[in-house]
Amino acid sequence: MTATSPRPDSRVEHPSEHRIVVPPHVPMVALLGSRDSVLKAVEDGFPQVNVHARGNEITVAGPAGDVALVSRLLDELVEVVEAGTELTPDVVRRSVGMLTAETAQRPAEVLTFNILSSRGRTIRPKTVGQKRYVEAIDVNTITFGIGPAGTGKTYLAMAKAVQALQSHQVNRIILTRPAVEAGERLGYLPGSLTEKIDPYLRPLYDALHDMVDPDSIPKLIEAGTIEVAPLAFMRGRSLNDSFIILDEAQNTTSEQMKMFLTRLGFGSRMVITGDATQVDLPGGTASGLRVVQDILTGVDDVEFCRLTSSDVVRHRLVSDIIDAYARWDTTSARGRSDRPDRPRRAPARRVVAGGGGRGGERRDGEGRDGQARDAAVEDR
Repeated sequence: MTATSPRPDSRVEHPSEHRIVVPPHVPMVALLGSRDSVLKAVEDGFPQVNVHARGNEITVAGPAGDVALVSRLLDELVEVVEAGTELTPDVVRRSVGMLTAETAQRPAEVLTFNILSSRGRTIRPKTVGQKRYVEAIDVNTITFGIGPAGTGKTYLAMAKAVQALQSHQVNRIILTRPAVEAGERLGYLPGSLTEKIDPYLRPLYDALHDMVDPDSIPKLIEAGTIEVAPLAFMRGRSLNDSFIILDEAQNTTSEQMKMFLTRLGFGSRMVITGDATQVDLPGGTASGLRVVQDILTGVDDVEFCRLTSSDVVRHRLVSDIIDAYARWDTTSARGRSDRPDRPRRAPARRVVAGGGGRGGERRDGEGRDGQARDAAVEDR
């Protein structure tokens, strides 16, 4: 490293070097990644730091503050590998985010928190927000998971449902969502009832297939152990000893949300998921997910978990897209509030020929037999 002479008034961190000895039982290829992809991700997160691996030793050199963070990061990654979690550049980026944000949770605590082992893989939270969400489901009867697309709201809730069923905490899983596009009047769609509602419930089936042997799902559904149905079918029921998931809750009305929440029976648990920024209800209809936050906030045994773009676990662009839309919404709202309201004009009136005195005026379009129409339409 070539040192340059700093200006007298500038603050410069002194260069530092730290050596980490990786335990012999930790494979270096697992820690460094295929073709050193993990090592490159560490260097991308800290451009001013040089990281060199030789044998089972890793040397970190650079500004003292960055060297300290990278050393902590590598210690966390070693612990993650020891727990059997595969390291990827994405895992490194998330770990860097946790460390730089100085969250109370260590990356290793989040990334090694097992929810469910199924079909040869283990489902775990990938962010601090996801871990808090999962922990909230464990300790509350009703949990709301509110956040943008890709934050794992439904997927993690499904994993907790399957875990509860396997551990005999509940006797059945009930999955539901509103069929908004058809207004919950599905009769005009072609096919049987199952074929009519299937497009609206397919995302729930997809998550279920990841966690349960696909061959056993039809038997579990036939036995009533797993039920997948539109929200309209929940009316009049009391759901006992069940793990109940309401997905896409932003597309419920306030009345539907109340109906669903009051289905809660003894020994049951509910998880309600939704994205309040993607409401598909007809114009002017208030989202039940928005209203319920004002009604139930502060009620004991009910928890609202709010996930953000930092909890998105899809392609990194999804997080950027969500943030971009949020900025655009903020700018648009500010522009609307700054725009002066247009004065409302009184309806145009005209005099009826020969109609003097009382009743001699009428509104446009109120001609005899209701047939008169004004050609000019006011811009509203």
